[in-house]
Amino acid sequence: MGEIVRLQKYIAMCGEASRRAAEQLIEDGKVFLNGERVTHQGVKVEVGADKVTISGREIEPSKKLYYIMLNKPRGYVSTVKDQFERPTVIDLLGDEIKVRLFPVGRLDYDTEGLILMTNDGDFAYRITHPKHNAEKTYIAVLGGGITPSGINRLRNGVRLSDGFITSPAKVEIVEAQKGVTAVKITIHEGKNRQVRRMFEAVGSKVTALKRVNINGVELGNLPLGRWRYLTAHEISILKNI
Repeated sequence: MGEIVRLQKYIAMCGEASRRAAEQLIEDGKVFLNGERVTHQGVKVEVGADKVTISGREIEPSKKLYYIMLNKPRGYVSTVKDQFERPTVIDLLGDEIKVRLFPVGRLDYDTEGLILMTNDGDFAYRITHPKHNAEKTYIAVLGGGITPSGINRLRNGVRLSDGFITSPAKVEIVEAQKGVTAVKITIHEGKNRQVRRMFEAVGSKVTALKRVNINGVELGNLPLGRWRYLTAHEISILKNI
């Protein structure tokens, strides 16, 4: 008898998506177990015995796990496919990697910088699930600067336009010139366009945004649009969040 796991975990083991994204695939009715459409969460799978398909394609657990860092440029979406046929981060990987990878979390279309890619669903789950509080650090370029009061509000948590109150952020000015200010900000949440909305809430406008660190793993000098494998040490850091 093979290992018994929840369906969303099995999908993640196959490198198709993170567990949270797998749950959405189930909700969308795209997942079949032994020929039957799965219509609810919590279904279990026997690894090596049951047949799982997504949109008609059978999936199996990945034998080799990949962990990649990419420096995403603006103008790319952080998904495997895009309904509007915009360029995706997958397009930047080239032909070297023959297995299906997926991005760990997302970066906005207009945001550049560090994004992780993998076929290890458990790895992605640890980084993206809110309970693990993985820190993400960004450099935000502001047109017009920011007031000391605005910085203090960010450090204490601000209310966004939808009513969500952010947790306290780590904030420091790294460069200030006439009309332009660069601010380093670290958060552990991942709401849609959160950093931009946080600055909007304190009266500042982000003109450029770049993610430079995820929980201690630095983007460093990796060129824009290029990728590299994570080191064993970096993988260990992220797996122990």
